[in-house]
Amino acid sequence: MDILGTRIDLLNLQESMSRIFQALAAGKKLWIVTANPELIYRGAKDKKLQAIISSADLILPDGIGVVWAARLFGAKKAERVTGIDLTLKILEEGQQYGWRIFLLGSKPGIAKKAVCKLSQKYPAIDFAYHHGYFSPEEEAAVLEKIESFAPHILLVGLGAPKQEYWNAAYKGLAPIRIGVGGTIDVLSGEVKRAPQFFRAHNLEWFYRLISQPARIRRQIVLPLYVLQVLKQRYFS
Repeated sequence: MDILGTRIDLLNLQESMSRIFQALAAGKKLWIVTANPELIYRGAKDKKLQAIISSADLILPDGIGVVWAARLFGAKKAERVTGIDLTLKILEEGQQYGWRIFLLGSKPGIAKKAVCKLSQKYPAIDFAYHHGYFSPEEEAAVLEKIESFAPHILLVGLGAPKQEYWNAAYKGLAPIRIGVGGTIDVLSGEVKRAPQFFRAHNLEWFYRLISQPARIRRQIVLPLYVLQVLKQRYFS
């Protein structure tokens, strides 16, 4: 499905995991973008970014705004597949299969804190990490650290669209590469995920806004996104 020029693959969580298993079994690379309305809107305004996003193997609907648009265009059974939900499912399966998982992103100390917590909960997984605040001069060392660890799955939490540019640039870095936004902050406990009530009523975005007021500047994009989607639906 096309939303503002960006392809969206309407898979649910289990179907997304099946693609990951298939890629690992076949020895193929798989790059997954978790696309929220902000990223889709930015792509519509920046064709270079949109082309990079569209080169991903899977582009999943991360956010109720994407699901709303998909349903508006006729995909009535569209479901959200958020970065955090996909990551939690990966951890669950990784515990069973003994995967190696690398966390890249967040401020110094946050990824380390996340790995300390995750290692206790998922002892069969081999974790490694690096924060996301590295300079261009330090990038080679970060790449070497990832390559020497040889992860099955690389979770890149550099924020959009930086993580998309990163994953596009380093396609051979890991079998499975996923842009996960602020997931590492949540895994570390630094940021609380929305309570179940907000998630069940598709109000996770609202909880993040009231708990992190600095996000208001990012949320301004949402009404612009809605207007562009309505324009595409009814006037294109």
